[in-house]
Amino acid sequence: MATCIICGSSVDGRVCDLHEEDVVFEFRGTQPDELTSRRYYRGTVDGYAEFGIFVDIGDSVTGLLHKSELNKRLDSMDLGPGDTVFVQVQNVRDNGNIDLGWSIRQDDSQFRGTLIDDPDADTDLLAEEVDGDEAADEGAKDETEEEASEPEPVETVSETSEESTTETPDQLDTPGVTIDELDEYVGDRVRIEGEIATARQTSGPTIFEIRDETGTVDCAAFEEAGVRAYPDAGETDVVRIEGEVERRRGELQVETEALVVLKDEEREEVTGRMRDALVERARPGDVEPLAEDSAVEAVLGEVKDAATAVRRAVLEGRPVVVRHAATVDGYVAGAAIERAALPLIREEHAGSDAEYHYFDRRPLEDAVYSMDDATNDVTTMLSNNERHGEQFPLFVFVATGGTAESLDGLDLLDVYGARRVVVDERAIDDEVAEAVDVLVGPDSHDSSATTATALGATVAAHINGDIRADLGHLPAVSYWEETPEQYVDLAADAGYDAEDTQTLREAIALEAFYQSYEDKRELVIDLLFSDDASDPAELATHISEQYRTRMEDELDTAEANLERRERDGETVLVLDTDAYTHRFEFPPTQLLLDELFRRHREDCIALVGVDEDEAYIRTDQALDIRDLVTTAQESAPQAALDARGAREGRVEFLRGERENAQDALLDALAGVFSASAPA
Repeated sequence: MATCIICGSSVDGRVCDLHEEDVVFEFRGTQPDELTSRRYYRGTVDGYAEFGIFVDIGDSVTGLLHKSELNKRLDSMDLGPGDTVFVQVQNVRDNGNIDLGWSIRQDDSQFRGTLIDDPDADTDLLAEEVDGDEAADEGAKDETEEEASEPEPVETVSETSEESTTETPDQLDTPGVTIDELDEYVGDRVRIEGEIATARQTSGPTIFEIRDETGTVDCAAFEEAGVRAYPDAGETDVVRIEGEVERRRGELQVETEALVVLKDEEREEVTGRMRDALVERARPGDVEPLAEDSAVEAVLGEVKDAATAVRRAVLEGRPVVVRHAATVDGYVAGAAIERAALPLIREEHAGSDAEYHYFDRRPLEDAVYSMDDATNDVTTMLSNNERHGEQFPLFVFVATGGTAESLDGLDLLDVYGARRVVVDERAIDDEVAEAVDVLVGPDSHDSSATTATALGATVAAHINGDIRADLGHLPAVSYWEETPEQYVDLAADAGYDAEDTQTLREAIALEAFYQSYEDKRELVIDLLFSDDASDPAELATHISEQYRTRMEDELDTAEANLERRERDGETVLVLDTDAYTHRFEFPPTQLLLDELFRRHREDCIALVGVDEDEAYIRTDQALDIRDLVTTAQESAPQAALDARGAREGRVEFLRGERENAQDALLDALAGVFSASAPA
């Protein structure tokens, strides 16, 4: 057994399968069927035709280089009869016709060796081993001569390991580089190591997106038009690629000439290096909170973990999906994270549509991540993985996902190994805390009030410190009342007074209602990040006026139909939302009830809006909706009361048991507040 002239590995012939494309062959046969497919041969131009170029390979064999295989127009090729070209034999047909492909290397020096393909010889020979035509009769040299002709291995020691590796002089001539260094090697042959993030087949080459610890790059490998190159290499495989660095349409690309899948120790060395470097790059430094806020300061460690998760996903080429409640707080907090992530994505991924490919903000109509939502997300991510080779996303839940009602949806993502981050201003249920990967939110004993935006904007500042100045007004926008003084001051420093932040809050609230399942990215950017910070854009003012007009009209109707219910000396206000609100018009029931309660909180212990099969409860008192439902079930066992929307004060029941459900809830409310009243 001999050794490969390129890498020194043991082979039956003179070059291993991996490096056969690095060698050019001189053909000494006389028949087309003596050629070997996939090999590169030196040939000479025989003549032109309308559909391509005829190339002589050897003395008596001619093949067709079709114009579709050329890298430029046929009429612009500066070649004449007798000129040397380098081609790849793609196919030898039964009738003797030979299909040729164009080699990107058109010079002897660009190949790493030359062999003689002589059908009469026992093995391929090095060009320097033959002397004219007599070489065909000499056959292979004896073992001693073979060993003398092979490159002498050179012992090298890795900088990161005491284990030595053996490389040939040819390998040492090809520099090993990281992806962030490729810009310095345009036009050169390099060697990179990394993980296959995606593999997609085009009508021409196969495109492998390779990720290492410094970035990602597309590597184009060509077998033949539309045929998968290196079919054994797939996503998550760790590979070593050699090829020439080129710039195509302004973006770097490696023209792959060799690819090998790394195994065992080699794979672990690369993955370990990537993992350590990614964590190091992704972990943000110490960042000051936007303002003094004890609730935020208590979870700064978790804030840093959430920021690390997002930054790492960007570096890995993993999409980030932000799921947030379709409320002002959800939209503004989600937009803050979006504002931080998009510049990093643009820096890390050169594609013009990268920020749409790698970041998606998907509002939720309810403040619960339901199985319906999770099924939609899983279906989408599986389809993107199958069709486009996209990695499973990192899911970030903002102003949602913190209660047990979201657990089934979160668990479905976990089945597929999708990482989950929850950023929620409410106390997080223990079941959720144990189920997700990163959690940012107050514990059940923290009485400090905050918003998801105050938390989310702090996460955003850790993700990307360069956009910190863009975030100052956002927390103030998220408070409907009693905005903490530090956030009022922070907004003022950014150029937004109380009226400005109210205008933005109302504009976002109205737009959150329409097309509630769409992110409306550009519209939200125009509203929240106007260039003229001293005066909210005309757009925000216009939408805010619509908000006020429509809200006032609905409030007039609602207030005229409020009912006072007395229970155990306590007053509960009740609104029949089924009869006295417009179901499909702005404002939505929850937003209307919020404003209604703010106006009448001094007159009652609670406000209850009752629809045909659900009720919404608003109160300033500490209230566990699940406990309330448990108590009410005793009075209305047939109503199927269910606290499916405990986070938003929503209780579901059977439509036919509406009256019984309403009475049971009012009695339970009065009982809770009577028991908690001071003696």
